[in-house]
Amino acid sequence: MKRRQGLVLAAGALAGCAAPVATDYAAEKPTLDLRRYFDGPLVAHGIFSDRGGKVVRRFVVQLQGRWDGNQGELDEHFTYSDGRTERRIWRITDEGGGRYSGRADDVVGTARGIAAGNVLNWRYTLRLKVDGREVDVDFDDWMVLVDDRVMLNKATMSKFGVRLGEVLLSFTRPAP
Repeated sequence: MKRRQGLVLAAGALAGCAAPVATDYAAEKPTLDLRRYFDGPLVAHGIFSDRGGKVVRRFVVQLQGRWDGNQGELDEHFTYSDGRTERRIWRITDEGGGRYSGRADDVVGTARGIAAGNVLNWRYTLRLKVDGREVDVDFDDWMVLVDDRVMLNKATMSKFGVRLGEVLLSFTRPAP
């Protein structure tokens, strides 16, 4: 009997540690409309911190979004604190029902996203250049709309399930 109680308590504890899903935020406002938010110019400021929490990179991203029906393009121009620059063009499809897919030249396969309420959760594998070689890194990317102009983004990076670090971004749309 004690063993069964112990198993029930352990199962309950594990269930309490379950990771959030996008639908947990379905009632949150303002509602994130990806096609509206990523339409036109934006700027993002970000940092990358390693698994110990040390900030190892800072960057600014100039973005330009365009949509034609359910097809979008997000053109990102990164400038890092060391002067290095990078460009990524996302091709995004609104699949309906809060589901999105995306591709970019350095994304392995297809990114999958689910939006609900004020959040979008993207999951994808990004091919990064590290010390002269390419490394595939998994991203669990959460975007949270704060208001009509500001969206915060937290992405956890991992490899083989081991957390490597985190990217924090603040997107801002220009004032009307």
